[in-house]
Amino acid sequence: MNFHLNEEQVMLQTMVREFAAQEIAPKAAKLDESSEFPYEAVKKMADLGLMGMMVPAELGGGGMDVLSYAIALEEIAAACASTAVTMSVNNSLFLSCLMNFATTVQKQKYIPEWAAGKKLGAYALSEPGTGSDAANQRTTAVRNGNTYILNGTKNFITNGPQADAMIVFAMTDREKKHKGISAFIVEKNFPGYQVGKVEKKLGIRASSTSEIVLKNCEVPAENILGQESDGFRIAMATLDGGRIGIAAQALGIARAAFEAAVKYSTQREAFGQAISQFQGIQWKLADMAMNIDAARLLMYRAAAMKSKGESVTKEAAMAKLFASEAANMVTKEAIQVFGGYGYCKEYPVERYFRDAKITEIYEGTSEIQRIVIARQVLKEVTS
Repeated sequence: MNFHLNEEQVMLQTMVREFAAQEIAPKAAKLDESSEFPYEAVKKMADLGLMGMMVPAELGGGGMDVLSYAIALEEIAAACASTAVTMSVNNSLFLSCLMNFATTVQKQKYIPEWAAGKKLGAYALSEPGTGSDAANQRTTAVRNGNTYILNGTKNFITNGPQADAMIVFAMTDREKKHKGISAFIVEKNFPGYQVGKVEKKLGIRASSTSEIVLKNCEVPAENILGQESDGFRIAMATLDGGRIGIAAQALGIARAAFEAAVKYSTQREAFGQAISQFQGIQWKLADMAMNIDAARLLMYRAAAMKSKGESVTKEAAMAKLFASEAANMVTKEAIQVFGGYGYCKEYPVERYFRDAKITEIYEGTSEIQRIVIARQVLKEVTS
């Protein structure tokens, strides 16, 4: 078993780390304060090929594997979690969904510009009132000749206000329950499509999150993904990959908080010595380092398996669950290391703390991850 990155992955990691440190990190606090979408950063990431990393070169992407993508995403997240989730949704949810389930014609139409970062994608599964119950879709899609008419409201849609197109899930046969859900490619300029309320959030404030309202939205029948009733299967398969991206985001946040805490502990003095010399601080740093390394190994395993085409439902859930909870523990302890200064915006750890919380919620809460893991464990025992 090889725990080392290959030469190309190390080069990618170094390049993205330097880019993030120079171009993204210096502006992260200001964007967080203003809730301004990171347009400039997204454009520069697109120029580096980071917006379509796993898309084959013939479709305008980087042709990289999932592990390389996760490595790059961690580096962006360590600089700015808001920018990282913008990158994650375009790569993990929108483009990966199309790569796995779109027709050749759909791929040619919707992948190249999005992979190049000229346009931005989103993923619309969540709805008001359904929360973690993804099978209980209330948005409907009714066939009308050569179009489907969609009605409903999606909420908590990352990239919602900026997205040029998104994957939308809707009921085409309510009697079949979750087996009656279908998936559609919906463009922002389709009649009946509008951006609803934009959320004001605790963290990842520079990432835009909004409602998408569909009122008799006309979607060409050719824009359905797969067949009618394939939607729930498409959604769950896509989330497996998306959860690896969220694990990478959580890992990046945790690492940034840890590095800040280590540096501060060596500079801050109390009782005549650096606080890093006190056992209480050392134990905190040790626990933080251990959790970060464990999260990274789980994330790398899931990403490596996904790159090989293996099923990662359990592994992705484990990576996402552990990394998100590690990020929340590490950022909390980082504030404690900083003491009163950790509670002030003068230092970045309060932002890391706020940004970390969402990783336990979106793309499946921690409670949902435990259900997914348990079901897979029981399936393995009984099979």
